[in-house]
Amino acid sequence: MHAWLCDNPIGPDALRWTELPTPEPKPHEVRVAIRAASLNFPDLLIVQNKYQMKPALPFVPGSEFSGVVEAVGTEVRHLVPGMAVASFGGLGGFATQVCVDAKLVMPLPDVGGKGFAFDDAAAFICTYATTHHALLDRAQLQAGETVLVLGAAGGVGTAAIQIAKAAGARVIAAASSEAKCELCKTLGADATIDYGGPGSVRERMDRLRQDIKVATDGTGPDVVYDPVGADFAEPVFRSIAWRGRYLVIGFAAGAIPSLPLNLALLKGASIVGVFWGDFARREPARNAKALGELAGWYAAGKIKPVIDARTPMRELPQAFERMAGRGVRGKLVLHND
Repeated sequence: MHAWLCDNPIGPDALRWTELPTPEPKPHEVRVAIRAASLNFPDLLIVQNKYQMKPALPFVPGSEFSGVVEAVGTEVRHLVPGMAVASFGGLGGFATQVCVDAKLVMPLPDVGGKGFAFDDAAAFICTYATTHHALLDRAQLQAGETVLVLGAAGGVGTAAIQIAKAAGARVIAAASSEAKCELCKTLGADATIDYGGPGSVRERMDRLRQDIKVATDGTGPDVVYDPVGADFAEPVFRSIAWRGRYLVIGFAAGAIPSLPLNLALLKGASIVGVFWGDFARREPARNAKALGELAGWYAAGKIKPVIDARTPMRELPQAFERMAGRGVRGKLVLHND
């Protein structure tokens, strides 16, 4: 097998495409021949030694992938060789093959008489499961409520638009360019806000607050979905509706913001943390139910991953460079053809 090996976590340039012995699965594992893998922002952080999880060196990055089961461990009963699967395994996805705990593997359902596309499957679990948990579980989103999605043209942002619409909500999509806002409209956003453009940070944040006020007729959004953080957090939280729920998804802009807690008091609002990975580990039955609902929505055409580009696995460093430049719309997918 071949894999991108990280033995010096100083960034993507230090990764090496390396030939390794093909592993045999342990009793509770399966070996998957990887057809496609997608990039998530934590994949970049982990090879920069900036992520909260710091694996032992050397390691193979790549948290999310799809493929075909090649071999199963002696204790595995629900998976068999030849089965099409997807997994969010945390590591190992940027390779030709990987052994992964069978509990982290989802058999791909039949979709209208057709297979679940490998590209879509590789870009599905992390973004859509995170967003389903965030909006429907943590925020208890109700039909008719208004959701403001920051970073709306990215992987989790595009998932948030689709899931919020599937739940009957009104969606305001905020992104950093007119082109990204146009993409959000094609996904069903009811209104868009372009928070890019000229001016100082203060000027752009003041414009953002005014745009939110206009888009919500002065009442503010019921739910804020924020994977961006940094300078956006406080002005957006100041704009939230009474009893609003502010979902902390991540910090793609880099800085972890600080919020004056008196704002939560004055707004009767909640700051709600979203950690899907631990939710899946602690509450596997509820997570499985959510994944089942998402698979049904995919089959019905209500949700579908937005694929920005499809790139050969051997071109991972270039894909990381594109991700770091923040020009990606939806997800980048690597393939082994």
